[in-house]
Amino acid sequence: MGRFKPEGAAAQRAVTADTLSKSQVYFSFALVSSLFFVWGLSYGLLDSLNKTFQDSLHLTKAQSTGLQACYFGAYLINGPISGPLAARYGYRFSIHGGLGLFSLGAIMFWPCAKTYSYPGFLACTFVTASGLAWLEMAANSYITVLGPPENAAFRLVFAQCWNGVASVLGPIIAGRTFLKTGYSHTLNHLQWVYLGISAFGCIINLLFFIAKLPEVKQEVASAIEHKPVSIWTQPHLIFGAIAEFFYVGSQVAVASLTINYYVEQPGLNITVTRAADLFSVTLAVFTIARFMGVPVLAKVDAALVLGICGIGCIVTSILTAVVPGAGGIACLMLIFFFESVCYPIIFTLATSNLGANQKLGSALVAAGVSGGAWMPSVQAVVADAKSTQTSFFVPISGFAVVAAYGFYMHMRGCKQQGYWSWRKLDKETTMNLTAAAHHDVEHSTDDVAGSDKDIKVGQSSPTYPVVSYQH
Repeated sequence: MGRFKPEGAAAQRAVTADTLSKSQVYFSFALVSSLFFVWGLSYGLLDSLNKTFQDSLHLTKAQSTGLQACYFGAYLINGPISGPLAARYGYRFSIHGGLGLFSLGAIMFWPCAKTYSYPGFLACTFVTASGLAWLEMAANSYITVLGPPENAAFRLVFAQCWNGVASVLGPIIAGRTFLKTGYSHTLNHLQWVYLGISAFGCIINLLFFIAKLPEVKQEVASAIEHKPVSIWTQPHLIFGAIAEFFYVGSQVAVASLTINYYVEQPGLNITVTRAADLFSVTLAVFTIARFMGVPVLAKVDAALVLGICGIGCIVTSILTAVVPGAGGIACLMLIFFFESVCYPIIFTLATSNLGANQKLGSALVAAGVSGGAWMPSVQAVVADAKSTQTSFFVPISGFAVVAAYGFYMHMRGCKQQGYWSWRKLDKETTMNLTAAAHHDVEHSTDDVAGSDKDIKVGQSSPTYPVVSYQH
């Protein structure tokens, strides 16, 4: 562990991003953003793999989603592990460990593809996803604190756009390799894909060993800086982790049966290869919408946008379940449109103003990604029993939680500032609100910096995490 000093060394050497040069910030941002590309590609390939396993191993839709259960179940196990380790040894340790597990799991797919071992594929998926869980916590958390708090969501959304770009490439690779007409019932080409992914992960890991990645901490108000808040006393974090759990469950459920939905549309004669291409188009809609969300969130309250997007997901899910043919396909693509900014908004709202415990909070939210382990199986059971189209009623429950969290956070912010507004809060107002609320909870006699704005602060809430993020 010579490279990763224990006993709180990470916290001691951490600095706020405003002490870094622009070149350090840009280089660190680019390097960490490459991680989003890695797991975006893996996620896109995984969804396409579901259809391949159904054909090659004669699995039902419910059985094939066992891959989803292993993939996202790994987040639940690794989330509580990655946070404390990152807090002790720093971001670099989590990134190296995550990339190592990711590459190991990817290369393990080779013998499993040769032997057509479904249990082996489940084990490999779990190892790969364990690595991605570490990266999820480290990368999202690092991008969030790598700059001014008011721009955190802007950075995270932009970085996650490359996740979307990779997700588009995943189904294209799948459609040209193991979903190619004539090969959709064989796994002969599968091992080469994951060999390339493993090599790519090793290269990125090497770059992180060579590069100097500064340890950065979250910029917070002085009251929290001097006395960090417990993550278990922060309702915005707990509710946010729950919202992430339900959101990812719905997102993955929708994505896992998208190719099936396209193939089964009556009268359109869509082949598996064509469906994989359509899935790429669908993910392109997701990515374009995420890019579009960046300038919107620069002006509009992120929580309000989250609530509106949650409602949009509910409406389009209903339409997808009842409208057949091309109209249903269009509605399904609109679900991805409204999903585009939900995850990064939830993450930035939930992990804001945690100070020294920001990594622990990030790990809790990352564990919420385990929601993808259960809802796809529920939807697949409905698809087997009824139809794939009818099964799209299932994700509505998760999207409802997302909408509730968004509107709850928005109204909480409006109450604290004393008036309703669709605009985001600026940095000074947000940090003063946080400091004042923290002062009330701790019953401190110390003076807390006030705001020059006429803002009414609630007496019971410790924080309002709708930071002035340009998400």
